[in-house]
Parts: sequence; structure tokens; C-alpha cells
Amino acid sequence: MIDKKQLKQEQQTVLVGLVTPGQSSEQLNEYLDELAFLSETAGVIPVKRFIQKLPHPDSRTFVGKGKLEEIRQYLISHSAVELVVFDDELTGSQIQNIEKELGVKTIDRSDLILDIFASRAQTAQAKTQVELAQYQYILPRLKGMWKHLERQGGGVGTRGPGETEIETDRRIVKDKISLLRKRLTEIDKQSFTQRKERGEFIRVSLVGYTNVGKSTIMNLLSKSDVFAENKLFATLDTTTRKIVFEQTPFLLSDTVGFIRKLPHHLVESFKSTLDEVREADILLHVVDISHPQYEEQVDVVNKTLAELGAQDRPTITIFNKMDKYEKETFDQWLDDEVKVELLGDLKQRWQEETIGNCVFISATEKTNIDVLRQTILNKVREMYRIRYPYKAEYFY
Repeated sequence: MIDKKQLKQEQQTVLVGLVTPGQSSEQLNEYLDELAFLSETAGVIPVKRFIQKLPHPDSRTFVGKGKLEEIRQYLISHSAVELVVFDDELTGSQIQNIEKELGVKTIDRSDLILDIFASRAQTAQAKTQVELAQYQYILPRLKGMWKHLERQGGGVGTRGPGETEIETDRRIVKDKISLLRKRLTEIDKQSFTQRKERGEFIRVSLVGYTNVGKSTIMNLLSKSDVFAENKLFATLDTTTRKIVFEQTPFLLSDTVGFIRKLPHHLVESFKSTLDEVREADILLHVVDISHPQYEEQVDVVNKTLAELGAQDRPTITIFNKMDKYEKETFDQWLDDEVKVELLGDLKQRWQEETIGNCVFISATEKTNIDVLRQTILNKVREMYRIRYPYKAEYFY
């Protein structure tokens, strides 16, 4: 339940999405649930959803004229709403046309994600990566996002040979992108040197959809204090810890979570941060099994890993939040034998799909953590025998 007093203090928004031949109403509602969570993570309260069924997005305003008018009427009667968020990417001209019709700031899912990343970036590397992604996002949308761009540049020293302001701004943005890429290359070199100095240790990386519990698992395994909260993208910067299980050392890294419709520029910009994933010997793919669309989230992560060139790494799939899954899936009156049988079928299915490389746990309840540790230890020792056979004998 949303507190009405809180709504007056915080920025409110409405969400907009399309049902298309390639996206069902069920999928859209799931995507809008996630968009609402993204909005809350950014500090904006979603108060209304607008959904339209179209064969394809309108080239001018994304939604049809009737739906846009419906949104406009809602905004007139709800003056506290100062933002409209579309679930899919908008072009610069679409943003311009929609804002002209609605009279309020309009952004898309990518812009919202970039805003969250910008607010959570802490290190110089993360800040540079986010700034680069923002400029890459802005570049093709300059005409729609700048109000003054059609006017000729004026003032002493500002009038080039027929150069309009939009051309000037485009050149400035391109120069900024080039500068940021150079800066990121220097930071990457430093990060590469730091990784090389870690020595001959097996590297393990936690990967997964955002908000599946990677940081909580990191804290459990490393006994460290990595920031973790129930918000999307709680972790941006990669955290690496040295872990020792039964005299066997290895490096464990926690990485930024993946998400559906993650802006391409953001993936490109963060590839250097995700070098920990590409260079990992073992991946721990964490899955929130209590999520109704967890299988789709698994596919999103696998596709992103393929984009990073890390899809063939030895992987242990960690099905997290089993306590929540059982609570939400099984009726309290369900017979215990039936419950055990259903859980057995679920585990058997994933044991077969992962060729035995999976564990079912609850990080918050600390359930099955010993089994997880032993599974990781066995895989790490196996990798030492392959990668550093002369060191493996010391870890038994």
C-alpha cells in the first residue's frame, strides 16, 4: 500500500508499454512490474500503468493518438505526476513529440537504468563507464532532447562556417565520447595490472540477474561486508575477495547484475568491469527460483554471458531463495509427501539440465550453505588440477 503523504513528497510517474505480436500481455505486465521496481529504485513512485495493443510502435509518438490523449487527460487530473516512463527505447523525435503533447518529462527504460547506474557509481571506473554510456545514449537523440538545436549559433567566436547548434552539440558529444574512451582505456590498463598481480589463484565470479542475492551469497562465503539490499543494481563495482576453504584458496568476485532490455551502450561500457567474468575459471550463476519468470531470467543471463564471450565457462547454478519459493508455491494444507515429491521433481529436472552442477539454497536462512561450499571447493580443486597441477597437491 502506497502512503499518500509519501506520494506528495516523492516524484510520481506513470508507466507505458505496448502489447505487440512479439510481446504478449503477460510478458508486458511482467516487464512493467520490473519497470515499476526500477522506478522505485530510482526514487520515483509509479501510480498508474497505460497499456496498448498495437502491431508495432507508432513512429511519431510510440503509442496511438487515442492512448496518448488518455495519458494526457490523466496527467491533467493528477498534477503530482511529473514523469512518464516508457518500457521500450524511444527515439529523440518520439521524446520530443510526446513531451509536446503531454507537457511533462518523458524518458524510456534505458534512460531510467542509466540514471540508476549514475546514482550508484562510486569508483572512477564506474563513473566513467556510466558517463560514456549516457553520452552514447544521447548522441542519436540530440535533436529531440535539445530545445534550442534548430537555431543558428550566435555570439562572438561561436559562428562556424554554416554550423548549426545541433552540429556543434553533436561534435561536442562525439569529442566527449572519444575522451571518455581514452580515459576508460587507461583505467582498464590499471585494472588489468591489478588482476595480474593477484597471482596464480583460481578465479570464481558470481553472475546472475539483478536482485537475485549475489551480494548476500558473497557475504556468506567470504564473511565480508559487501553492500546488499532489496533494490535493483545494488552492486555496480566489482568486489573481489580471497577465500580459503579447507586450505584451498581462490578469488571470489561479485559483479553487476544483468537485466532484460539492458541498454546496449551500458553493456559495451561495462565490459571492462565484467572482465572479471570473462577471465573467471568458474562461474556461480545465482538464480532467484522464487521469481515467477526465473527461467526467462536465466535465459537473459546466458545471452549476456554469450555476448561477453563467457558462455563456455564451467558453471555452478545456485538456485537461491528456496524458502520463499516453498512459501509462495505450496499451500499450507499441502500433504508433506506431495511437497517432497514436487521438490524432488524440480531438483531432478535441473540436475539433468545442469549435468549435476547445481545447488538449492536459501542465503538469508543459511540453508544448504555447507553443500554449496563443498560444491564450490570440489570444482575449485578440479580447476587447480587442470590450470596449476603443480600447486594442486598442496590443497589436500
